[in-house]
Parts: sequence; C-alpha cells; structure tokens
Amino acid sequence: MNVSFYIARRYLSSKRKKNVINIITRISVVGITIITASLVILLSAFNGIEKMIEKLYSDFDAPITIRSSQTKTFFENEINFQQLRSTTGVKQYTKATEEIVVIKHEDKWANATLFGVDSTFLMMSRMSAHMVDGFPALYENQEPVGIIGASLLDKLGGYIPQAFGRESVMIYGPKRDMKMSVGKNPFQTRIVPIVGRMNFNREVNAESMVVPIELSRELLGYAENELSAIYLDVTDPSKKHAIKTTIQEQLGNQFTVKTNDEKNELIFQTSKTERLIVIVILVFIFILASFNLVASLTMLFVEKKEDIHILKSMGADGQLIFRIFFYEGLLIAAKGIIFGLILGYGICFLQLQFGLLEMPNSFGEVFPIMLTVKDGLLILFLVSSLSFLASYFPVKMLLKRNAIV
Repeated sequence: MNVSFYIARRYLSSKRKKNVINIITRISVVGITIITASLVILLSAFNGIEKMIEKLYSDFDAPITIRSSQTKTFFENEINFQQLRSTTGVKQYTKATEEIVVIKHEDKWANATLFGVDSTFLMMSRMSAHMVDGFPALYENQEPVGIIGASLLDKLGGYIPQAFGRESVMIYGPKRDMKMSVGKNPFQTRIVPIVGRMNFNREVNAESMVVPIELSRELLGYAENELSAIYLDVTDPSKKHAIKTTIQEQLGNQFTVKTNDEKNELIFQTSKTERLIVIVILVFIFILASFNLVASLTMLFVEKKEDIHILKSMGADGQLIFRIFFYEGLLIAAKGIIFGLILGYGICFLQLQFGLLEMPNSFGEVFPIMLTVKDGLLILFLVSSLSFLASYFPVKMLLKRNAIV
C-alpha cells in the first residue's frame, strides 16, 4: 500500500486534538458538496430549458425556410419543386403566405401575423401536441377555419366553448397596391371560424394565426400561385445545415435559405451565454470555498508537526511528507465531490420522476431537466482540477516555508 496515501487516509478519519480543524474540514466538505450539486442541478436545468426552447421554436418554425432575397413574395414557377422534393434529406414541404393583418372580436382589436398554409404544416409543426383548446384543422365541413395563438385569443376576449367547439373573428387583410383616399376601405375582410387555440412559444402565442393558404390568398389579394415562403421538413435534423447548403446552391442568389437555428439565433445564443455565465460564477464560488480547504490543510500541518519530525527521523524525505498532505487535500475534496454528485443527481432524478417544481404561467408544466454524460464529465473535470490546484500549491508553499522540501 502507498504509505503517504495510507497516512493521509488515517488523518482524515482520525479525531483531531483541536476541534476547530474538524469544523473547518467539515465546512470544506459541505462547501464543495453544495457547489458540485449546484453545478449538476443548474447545468441539467439549462439543458432542459434549451431542449424546451428548441422544441417550442423548432416545431412551429420549420427546420428550413426558403424566401425570396429580392421581393416579399414570389411565384411557384420560380421553384423547381420536383428537384426540391428529390433533394436528399428533404422529407416534405409546405407552401406558405405570411402577412400582418388586423383581427377583431366584438369590440377588441389586435394585430397578428397571418400564416396561410396547407394541411402538411399541421403535421410538420406537430400541431395536435400544442393544442390548448379545440382541435387542429384548416377545414371543417369544407369550410375554411383557423387556429389562433392562445394569448392572442385571450387578448381579444374570445374563447372556444366546448358545446360547439368554435369561436369567430373578423380578419382585416390589407388591399395590395391601393391608393389611400377618403371613403375607400383599405381592407379586405372575412369572418373566420376559430376551431383551435395553440400554445408554442410567447411570440407565436401572442401574434399568430394559421389559416388555409387559399383563404389567406383571397384575403391578401395574392395570385393563385403566389407565395411568401416554403417550409421544409427534413428526415434528420442534425443534417439540416448540410441540406440547407445544397438547396441554396440549387436555388442560387435569388432565394434565401435559412434553418430555424439561424432564424432564432439570438434566443439560442442568449441561452448558451447565460449557461456559461452560471458556470463561471459557480467556479469562482468554488475557488472561494477552497480557502476553507487551504485553512484545514494549514491547521492540520501545524497539528502534525511532531509526526513530521518523527517521519523525518525515520528517513522520510520531503516528497513523502508532501504527498501525505497533498493526498489529504484530495481526499477532503473527493468526499465533497462524491456527496455533491449524489445530492445533485438525486434532486434531478426526483424532479424527473415526480415533477416537484413547476414553471410559472405554464399550464402546470414541470420545470425541465435533462441529464447528459458530457455535463457530468465537465463537472467532474472542473471540480477535480480546482481541488487539485487547491491542494497542490498550498501544501507546496507550507513545506517550502518550513524548509521541508
């Protein structure tokens, strides 16, 4: 057995003459435990939040979107749909129109983004999984109907009664190429039944309404083959950037091709920045907590001076004595790290199993947690590296100051 490790382990488990050393050692262990557990919980929470954000934005925003780079709209004959459909990785697509409209319900008004799509969009966006009230449909009994954002319908003071399952709103679509003059109505109007209320993310919930593309073209004065965008679904989301590059080469500079990551780049970047800031703050707190470890090692060294002289008289060199106190520091830190990992992952598993914490204003949805091996290794590396440094340099300085090394 390694002599220095054996002695360090005995020092850790034995009772000290000075009770203050025990107290400081326990404080060191508790501090490392709390910070390690905090890293586990917070990184798992950020993983869950990132996954939730990705899900909320990725479902409504198609993996890939094609728009004209020169005009607001374009015509279907400008796109080779056969080539687009046969592109490797493209699963399906939907044609779409997008426009800002005014919506009225009784005496309340609101601006909204009107999305005109076909039924493929309902499958692409997993609309049925995001319904709060009603059902996902664009036609009912061959009559065009709409799906509205949950917050937008609340703002308008409307609701979908369970008795007959629909509400109605008046949509005001701006007339194109019309000169404003007194007495002329600048809007094309249509009463549209609402059969569903959707819940994706704050932006979609507060500003969006989905209707059949035929109805939106009629309201907006679009030609029969005129589009604002084409939404593409892919077979493998991890390869969407490569698919985007291929499609961009096919379409040339007349069109802009973007992934949903690029469209919501600010949101995803903000989440990653917040995660990095939290890690930096916790590492800084860990460094502060390591001063307890330094104090514990210093006081232990003072208490064990007699043992050090005995070991030296028996032929122990400075390296053996260094390893004893160095291993002592590592053992104290390891104890805190192990307890911290058990505590942190224990709390995460409880949240996953029982949903102890719910998100505010989320219709009872539990706070998301996602555990990854990558984060576990990162936490282990960070706390182990800092513990190594907090043990190595203080012990080295102690022995050097006392002319032992």
